[in-house]
Amino acid sequence: MRVLFLFLDGVGLGKNDPTINPFARAKMPNLHAILGGRSFLKESAPFTGERATLLAIDPAVGVDGLPQSATGQAILLTGKNIPAEIGYHYGPKPNPEVAAYLNDGTLFSRFMKEGKRTALLNAYPPRYFHGIDSGKRLYSSIPLAVINAGLELFKHDDYFAGRALSADFTGEGWRTMLGFPEAPILEPRQAGRKLAALAKECDFSLFEYWASDYAGHKQQMDTAVELMETFDGVLGGVLEEMGEDLLILVTSDHGNMEDLSTRKHTDAMVPALVIGEKKAREDFTRGMSDLTHIAPAIWRTVMRK
Repeated sequence: MRVLFLFLDGVGLGKNDPTINPFARAKMPNLHAILGGRSFLKESAPFTGERATLLAIDPAVGVDGLPQSATGQAILLTGKNIPAEIGYHYGPKPNPEVAAYLNDGTLFSRFMKEGKRTALLNAYPPRYFHGIDSGKRLYSSIPLAVINAGLELFKHDDYFAGRALSADFTGEGWRTMLGFPEAPILEPRQAGRKLAALAKECDFSLFEYWASDYAGHKQQMDTAVELMETFDGVLGGVLEEMGEDLLILVTSDHGNMEDLSTRKHTDAMVPALVIGEKKAREDFTRGMSDLTHIAPAIWRTVMRK
């Protein structure tokens, strides 16, 4: 079975409090439909329905301090309790100790060695590569794992040719922020259908959505609600296009956006939303309680004959 991993940066399961939690405000009919009226709230998990399973899993993995992006994402890609091994959570970008775990042994590198087709479905603009080449920007954990596996990051041409998606799903940012007035624009549902179609060409694919974490740090309620309503439209398109041979995983590296009363990360559990055939979901989520269980579950699912 193929796996599409939708990574939402900085999304925890928080209180049902619309004064601080955008998930208590956002209109998300597609998410609510597959969760029996529930949303990404602390009270919603665990849940198992006809199409989806929602668990609350621990991003702190038994290590003191607030979870951070570099180590959290590295855990998700390796299954290793990196904060326990190095003695601390770290982020946002990997330091040398964290980066060492991303040289080999990630899902991307392991699937490549097995001859599986794998991809990061984000398209990166020219200024991103200019920043990397100049030394002014560092790779975050996910793209670092991709290039260390011998894969190329998708670029401007890939986005325009429909081989990858914009980091904001719709492509609006390529026009308004990146200076590409002719950039393709997709409605959220179109973007979701495109995402699922691209995922069905891979054995394992990942899409990284970092805007959720940014809105959390900026404490931008209106922006956060808009982002999640856009995500829900994307989810609707994915549900329409996914078919029976694709399992969808939505999870995060740490809490943040669910509590806009603070700019900091939180100690909240994070959602593990799994969408697909019931038996596959049962196998995927069996024994799952923290971030270290995600990578092994993806590996089992893709490698199962």
